[in-house]
Amino acid sequence: MNHSDIINLVPGSTYLHRLTGTTKVRLFIVLIVYVMMSFDLPLILPVFIGGLIALFSLKPKWKTLKPIIIIVVLMNIFNIFLFWVASPHYGLQYTNDDTVLFALNSYFVFTRGTLWYMVVRLLKMLTTFVISLVFIISITPSEMAAGLTSIGLPYKFGSIVEIAFRYIPDISRDYQNIAISMQCRGLELDKKKTKAFDRLKQIVMILIPLVITSFDRVNDIANAMDLRGFGKHKKRTYYAEHEKIKGENIFVALYIILLIIIIVYSVYTRVVPRPTEMWIYW
Repeated sequence: MNHSDIINLVPGSTYLHRLTGTTKVRLFIVLIVYVMMSFDLPLILPVFIGGLIALFSLKPKWKTLKPIIIIVVLMNIFNIFLFWVASPHYGLQYTNDDTVLFALNSYFVFTRGTLWYMVVRLLKMLTTFVISLVFIISITPSEMAAGLTSIGLPYKFGSIVEIAFRYIPDISRDYQNIAISMQCRGLELDKKKTKAFDRLKQIVMILIPLVITSFDRVNDIANAMDLRGFGKHKKRTYYAEHEKIKGENIFVALYIILLIIIIVYSVYTRVVPRPTEMWIYW
């Protein structure tokens, strides 16, 4: 997998790519909080649809994203299944519908209300994934650092995040180079020719030099940052942060509106008791 197809070190050409890092970071944080705060379908579904539209507009390399999407979707479905196994009756307090669809015994009962709750829960997780994917694909590490600083976080924290994302492709490339080097020395990495346990031991053999190489790189980066006087000043500017593009104020207004909705919704649900039924239910 080529991580450079996902993590952009230079800005892309689409409209979302050209938004400022500040707008992207603030909108991402607000959207995540907005999705996580509720199980109400009218609040979640529009964000999911909007996220899909945004993802397609970025024109990503689907060949790279396909295995990630498949793994995440399957893991979320499995998570939902385990959640039902651990608590088969959870979710009925939201739907108040105990119509039985099937039952294995008196404990493992699958109701229509549980089905609806699980569907909404799965939609929440997938929406969070889509939003995160759009954010990662559309932003560069430098823009992310600038955006995190703009919301009041120390620029040292932003720099840590920037460096971490910037060197993911390098670490991936080091892993591939070490694996090729090990294969040249006779290490068998073919899945068809090795057992799972043997393959696990071989991966450990690759990870040890990879960790050592990564620590050497971290030491070099730390020395370079010290020589350039990093941390000497309380504030810093970012070359990646540019002026707002035409129409960007629409996205600024969007995250302000969402922030107001979050505040009002949080206060309302604390003051006014919610009914047990969800807003939309068949």
